[in-house]
Amino acid sequence: MSQTELVSVLMTAYNREAFISEAIESVLASSYECFELIIVDDCSIDNTETIARSYALIDDRIKVYVNIQNLGDYGNRNMAASYARGTYIMFVDSDDKIFPNVIESCVRTMGQFPHCGIGMVGKNRQLNSPFVLSSEEAIFSHFFKEPLLIVGPGGTIQRKDFFDRIKQYVVEYGPANDMYHHLKAACYSPIVFFPFEFIYYRRHAGQEINNQYSYLYNNYRYLRDAIFELPLPLSPAQKQWVLKKNKRRFVTNIVFYYISTFNFKKTLVAIRKADFSFRNALEGIFQY
Repeated sequence: MSQTELVSVLMTAYNREAFISEAIESVLASSYECFELIIVDDCSIDNTETIARSYALIDDRIKVYVNIQNLGDYGNRNMAASYARGTYIMFVDSDDKIFPNVIESCVRTMGQFPHCGIGMVGKNRQLNSPFVLSSEEAIFSHFFKEPLLIVGPGGTIQRKDFFDRIKQYVVEYGPANDMYHHLKAACYSPIVFFPFEFIYYRRHAGQEINNQYSYLYNNYRYLRDAIFELPLPLSPAQKQWVLKKNKRRFVTNIVFYYISTFNFKKTLVAIRKADFSFRNALEGIFQY
């Protein structure tokens, strides 16, 4: 295929000296060569920046930036996107590795569906080809069939102008920011679903996904707010069903957290952070 579309590969980093070399080399090994690799270090205190700059010296497609202050995960993703010049943006985290043919396959597919602002890894990887769902189809399927939109940033490709138009990532929901973002994206564009994985997702102790306490209240908050803030193509009755399910799920999760930890103080803090009232609990349990 013609490699004329610039892809901005965004790599955010914080204390990733043990992994970032492999992440960078996986991008450099891509079959698609028309890319820029933007690495943004979020004030690491190890050798992450030094390692990144050593690669920038040997490949001028690599640009390294260092934040003046720590922005956190999604603030740093937005900062990386602000440097991007490409038609598309893709995220390869500094502890992951992208597979060699992924950028090429994604660019080819997005070119076939120019009306789609975003593509992501699909749940059904048994299919032989990508498929597109409209906003209505994607959001209905997500809430009432299977959660199609629960994909991390590394499982997406987005048109840069679309990402900017929908105001980038929100930053108030901790590790759940991506889930709010994908609901928002689905409101404004059809979505291409790809039948293959984009990255080798490394699991280790230092990942944000391990912060289950933050997920406990942020999962409730992002969905509650999305129902009221986003133009979701759902009927009032469907929105009420989702809201009540969200309340019931939070009750279940908070009870499970308490009986697992017997930490009354942290349980109470999570309830307060979720802004979850006794009335919310009753609505979730008895008005489902």
